[in-house]
Amino acid sequence: MAFSLRLFRKRDGEDRGEGKTLGDEGTVSDILLQTILRGDRISKAQALSIPAVESDVDFLSSMVASMPVKLYKKKKKDDGDGYIVEEVENDTRVRLLNLDTGDTLDAYQFKKALVADYLLDKGGYAYIKKIGNEVDGLYYIDPVYVSYIYTEAPIFKTYKFFVGGNEYQPFELIKLLRNTKTGCYGVGIIEELNDALDTALRTQLYQLGLVKTGGNKRGFLKSERRLGNEEIALLKKAWANLYANNTESVVVLNQGIDFKEASNTSVEMQLNESIKTLGDQIDKIFHITDDFFDTFKFAIYPILRAFETALNCTLLLEKEKGKYFFSFDVKEILRATPKERYEAYRIAKECGFMTKNEMRQREDMNEIEGLDVIDMGLGAVLYNVKTQTYYTPNTGSKEDLKELEEESIIDNNNLTEV
Repeated sequence: MAFSLRLFRKRDGEDRGEGKTLGDEGTVSDILLQTILRGDRISKAQALSIPAVESDVDFLSSMVASMPVKLYKKKKKDDGDGYIVEEVENDTRVRLLNLDTGDTLDAYQFKKALVADYLLDKGGYAYIKKIGNEVDGLYYIDPVYVSYIYTEAPIFKTYKFFVGGNEYQPFELIKLLRNTKTGCYGVGIIEELNDALDTALRTQLYQLGLVKTGGNKRGFLKSERRLGNEEIALLKKAWANLYANNTESVVVLNQGIDFKEASNTSVEMQLNESIKTLGDQIDKIFHITDDFFDTFKFAIYPILRAFETALNCTLLLEKEKGKYFFSFDVKEILRATPKERYEAYRIAKECGFMTKNEMRQREDMNEIEGLDVIDMGLGAVLYNVKTQTYYTPNTGSKEDLKELEEESIIDNNNLTEV
């Protein structure tokens, strides 16, 4: 029995529509091979109908969308020796990226949509609405509406965008691009690994076909005598009901008519194994493993860095670049269990690179006066980072770091004179 299947094609910028119908020219088992040989391209909607793809894209985009974006400023120390980094809180751009974008999408949906387009499409795009030099809104753009003119050259390449018939310069759009060599469009996973995803889609459709037929075996009827038209019509109707997976699950064959079961195809025999293998391969495509920290390192972190770079490139003024930068706050995502955190704090305290108040800050607790001390060892010598003084509880002595430095300079000068 041939299985009828409708194939869908989608060109860039067009709605999904029906293609040709595959009738008696081949069975679903043949479609897997035919698809690869014809080089059919699948759409984003078709790719997302594969459970493993939808699950991985939803996981990665949700993880990125759940992390707040913060703006930081590099500031020179008062003594001019090095820099300190401080958070910039009251900035409109931070509010747009974490709360209300000004668009119909809120900040969570905005980031999630951009990451999904980054993974599957030619890139994630958003329009930056400005009033003067102030950013007033961030508006998500479906990649289907984005076109571009790219002037290719060995060194000095240029491009400009067109959205809805209007022309835009590169600095007017946020561009989150994967595997790009142009700066205006990237290569999504669908384009890069179309054959693998298409095979997964056809396998899923094949499984759906088996479910719809109730799992009944394919085969053919053999008659010892010639059947009349009325008999053939009744037999076809009964056979259709059998494979329609409804209440009619029995076909009565008259004398002289016999059912011969067709042998299983390789696809049928290995269907479950193939589905599991394809799921594992799709996880590898997205770099998702059973170890969350490996998944963060190889799957989530590269997306975060690409996103931060895109924001720093287009949301910062030229005079701010090099001094300000956007960064995702990954603290909550990577936060370990309480037992693991407290063990880390114990080691940090013993090694002398964290104060107790810094530990309390990590746990979202208020500071306590007098806990800005670092255990320096040497019989429990305590160092107060705010007053820059050493205190030895055993002897009760207290020494000021600045005074010690001045004494050291005097001693060195005396040593030089001698």
